[in-house]
Amino acid sequence: MTKQTKKRIGVLVSGGGTNLQALLDAEARGELKSGTIAVVVASKPGAYALERAAKAGVEGVCVERKAYETREAFEAALQKVLEERQIDVLVLAGFMLVLSDQFIKLYPDRIINVHPALIPSFCGDGFYGLRVHERALEYGVKVTGATVHFVNEITDGGAIIMQKAVAIPEGISPEDLQQLVMKEAEHVMLPQAAELLCAGRLSRKGRLVTIDNK
Repeated sequence: MTKQTKKRIGVLVSGGGTNLQALLDAEARGELKSGTIAVVVASKPGAYALERAAKAGVEGVCVERKAYETREAFEAALQKVLEERQIDVLVLAGFMLVLSDQFIKLYPDRIINVHPALIPSFCGDGFYGLRVHERALEYGVKVTGATVHFVNEITDGGAIIMQKAVAIPEGISPEDLQQLVMKEAEHVMLPQAAELLCAGRLSRKGRLVTIDNK
């Protein structure tokens, strides 16, 4: 049997990188074994995620969005970084920019994102970061969670890979709920989904994603 070559993963980040840390830790534990994190690309200079990458011995690159006049120019620079490093799979881990249809088509069914809610609730344009948890609490839902999904041309609209529910404690703040959802759902699922994608175990027919039991 031919040994499978590990997929080269590019992780796109904008901030602190706690989901990146979950991926790095999973690879260090041998749980993310079908892929290797080859580069971390930050959209903002000084993003702490770049320090996390450096501590793990992973290359970190900043492609600053504000340095480019147009999204097209920014994405061309991003594409160049990824192509030079022969990236196979992209994981959006707290990446606060919306990618164009043209860019997404470069990586068909090879870009995944984690969203801090149970899609289709509290998702789409304008729903990111703390705003998601604020709205969940305002609405009064008793259960929230996170979703890992493929990225397509619709914000948070790609086919769902996996979801994990988290019960909302009484009186919790949006900030504490954000931390709870990250710990109990995002940090658990994102490495699992990355491994399944890199191992070729995800099959998609329309919106239905199935996990092949290899």
